[in-house]
Amino acid sequence: MTHAFLDSFLEYLIVERSASENTLAAYENDLKSFFEWLEEQDKDISNLQSVDLTEFASACRRKKLKATSIGRRLSAIRQFYRFLLEEGGLAKDPTRDLVTPKRAKYLPEVLSIGEVDRLLAAPDVSTPLGTRDKAMVELLYATGLRVSELVGLKSHMVNLHVGYLICRGKGSKERLVPVGESALNRVKEYIITVRPALAEPSSDVLFCSNRGSAMTRQNFWYIIQRYAAKAGIMKHISPHVLRHSFATHLLAGGADLRSVQMMLGHADISTTQIYTHINAARLKQIHEQYHPRG
Repeated sequence: MTHAFLDSFLEYLIVERSASENTLAAYENDLKSFFEWLEEQDKDISNLQSVDLTEFASACRRKKLKATSIGRRLSAIRQFYRFLLEEGGLAKDPTRDLVTPKRAKYLPEVLSIGEVDRLLAAPDVSTPLGTRDKAMVELLYATGLRVSELVGLKSHMVNLHVGYLICRGKGSKERLVPVGESALNRVKEYIITVRPALAEPSSDVLFCSNRGSAMTRQNFWYIIQRYAAKAGIMKHISPHVLRHSFATHLLAGGADLRSVQMMLGHADISTTQIYTHINAARLKQIHEQYHPRG
């Protein structure tokens, strides 16, 4: 089970968390060392207790690993278990009560409004797939959906008349998200002119691949990468960067934190507060750049 889910977890980190190659390599190495320990101890990941993870940390200390390295391994294990819970692979999380050293928080990458405009202009809407891609990118930026939520949309979840969609997020929780007129028009154009030719007859999936099946997270990640290159955007970009940009631009425009929390589907408002730090960091950068004594 462990190795079977590892590839899916690494894909999730790329698509949903915009993980860099170095981060992926670190997660993969840390988890493989954990899997090796499980095999040595003849333990199964599906029925571990928190005491087992404490034993693993002790084994790492006996190997003279630094505290930072042990903390990183435990953090990787915690993220892996959360992924298994969300994907339906496990019913309980032995890392819930596990205490790990706090790691430094890094501000997520965001696009400027100009970069977003260039990205949105990149798809060729004179082609069917370009029309589909334009609708997906527009909708992603207009709503701040996670990429898994975007590709999981069903046709009936989008209300083109009132201007909102129903999204099923983490833990199968549903939330209502408003959609702007520009994105609505693009989605409507796709539904009328393109989707009938792409979708399988019995499919209720909103966004389809060129083969008629549901669009996958990985497929859309490649689409975003291609359009970012076409738009001349040099930043490390993924669908999740548009989610970050959505929240950052809303707060910069005067939206209140609680409303942004609801639209993003964050259970805890402290998760949303990271975007206020982005704005503060940007202001500090401007001050240092332009103030005579910055």
